[in-house]
Amino acid sequence: MRNHGGSRVSTYVYANDPILQAGVTSTLRMCAEVRLVAGCGVDSAEVAVVIADTLDDAVHRNLRAIQRGGVPRTMLVLGSLDETTVVAAAEAGVSGLIRRTDATRENLVAQIKQVAAGGGAVPADLVGTLIEAAGYRQRRGGFPRRPGGAPLSEREIEVLRLVSEGFDTAAIADELCYSERTVKSVLHDVTTRLHLRNRTHAVAYAMREGLI
Repeated sequence: MRNHGGSRVSTYVYANDPILQAGVTSTLRMCAEVRLVAGCGVDSAEVAVVIADTLDDAVHRNLRAIQRGGVPRTMLVLGSLDETTVVAAAEAGVSGLIRRTDATRENLVAQIKQVAAGGGAVPADLVGTLIEAAGYRQRRGGFPRRPGGAPLSEREIEVLRLVSEGFDTAAIADELCYSERTVKSVLHDVTTRLHLRNRTHAVAYAMREGLI
């Protein structure tokens, strides 16, 4: 069972290189904020961390298998991370991205916690790429608009604004005096209606539309 209310984030780690697997697992095992789960317990994980050199076909297959297994959130630690990879990762439903060179113990744990709380993370120098990708899809008709021409309601915009500022679900609920269930419902409605992959993708869309 997932530890939604606890302080430790149940985390599954996968790498196709056993040395990388051992290194990241050893690093996270010493962190009080993380509880590692083995392969047989992947369906109990809140976050899956996939480590690879590049986002190639094999990594895509692994991501799909992990997501089909019921892991709600995935993040990638990649040796090579560029604009094309950011867009491809968003399309694959990845919530967090980090370069291997930036994957210190502190950064890994901070991002795992952020992703588990419903947030998303992309290296600052690549955020603009998601915004441009959202704009491209909108111009190609990829984002349906609400009746009357308004793409998002005021409540949806306010929730996405807080997501963009780093608020997690609980903090958004507290800030807006909503229940956490309402916040999750708002975000689910936005991503489903506009055919977006995750919260990061939704924020990129809202920014490109000039709504936040």
